Amino acid sequence: MTRPRRAVQPRNFVNTDFQALMARANRLTQSGDLMAATAAIQQALGGAAATAQVRPQPADAPIDGSGLVREVDAPSAPAEAGRTVSGQHAGAHGSRDYRLYIPPQAGSAALPLVMMLHGCTQTADDFAAGTGMSLAAQERGFYVLYPEQSAQANPQRCWNWFKHSHQQRERGEPALLAAMLKAVLAEHAVDPARVYVAGLSAGGAMAAILADTHPDLFAAVGVHSGLAAGSARDLPGALSAMRQGGAGSGGTSGRGGVPTIVFHGDADGTVHPSNGEHVIAAAGALGDAASSERVQSRGRRASTQRVHRADDGSVLAEHWVVHGSAHAWSGGTRSGSYTDPSGPDATAEMLRFFFEHGRRH
Repeated sequence: MTRPRRAVQPRNFVNTDFQALMARANRLTQSGDLMAATAAIQQALGGAAATAQVRPQPADAPIDGSGLVREVDAPSAPAEAGRTVSGQHAGAHGSRDYRLYIPPQAGSAALPLVMMLHGCTQTADDFAAGTGMSLAAQERGFYVLYPEQSAQANPQRCWNWFKHSHQQRERGEPALLAAMLKAVLAEHAVDPARVYVAGLSAGGAMAAILADTHPDLFAAVGVHSGLAAGSARDLPGALSAMRQGGAGSGGTSGRGGVPTIVFHGDADGTVHPSNGEHVIAAAGALGDAASSERVQSRGRRASTQRVHRADDGSVLAEHWVVHGSAHAWSGGTRSGSYTDPSGPDATAEMLRFFFEHGRRH
């Protein structure tokens, strides 16, 4: 749903490339050329003429019994800053590359872990740079797992959130990502009660699906500019949800109650802002007591924070609407794609929310 480029403000292609591609898809559908129509829809979902580079997978790296390819240290990471390792998970549901940030505090005690799912056409490194999540992990002491979608699985590197075959616990990408996470947990000293997942755009939608299919793994979920689990079952449904919002139907687990934080810009022309409320509703929090507060920090965009609480006062969900922000990670850095540095710091707020919640046993 996003095309990476190094800029403060993302290009909003919904009124140009997106609509042109959809018009072409409609014409092709009417003419009976469904294969070409599907290709046009896929291009619209990922952004026109995406130019993501495919990182070659290590062909000679042996797979151990856990399903992980041997991890290799990334170069030029000073010891005091922690280290990033590259690897690949391979299992019954396929294989994907990943990057894992290991903080300097590793080894002293079991630490939290945040799984970060990038948007369409982004890479793990790009997403890490734009969100600043590894820098936050260095300071606060937690692991960060960055799975990376392959161009073979989706030509635009989108997580396949809109396909029914990738919305169930034991199938497709939810099963693959859960298996990757379990393998990493087995290899490193991670506190299993403090594991979280967050994502942007297509990654946000897949994060919502993971929380729906695997509530036993995640203590909380962060959805930035994404969509609710079950909001689409195919490409036409995905485009409809992206244009006008889509209510989630959820998966097979009946997730309800997993704490959820949502960020969404109210000027997002790629994924309609109403999807943020649909994510909150899918979390089972809309019927609970809620309070709203307008947040304004000097030099930052104004935002409205709505907090949903249970009867006992515990926070079930937060919904941040960033005023004037488009399809971008709020408060991100200029070194990554699709970031809005002038927005409130989504990374910091998500971490605050995450670390207030541990998984219930």
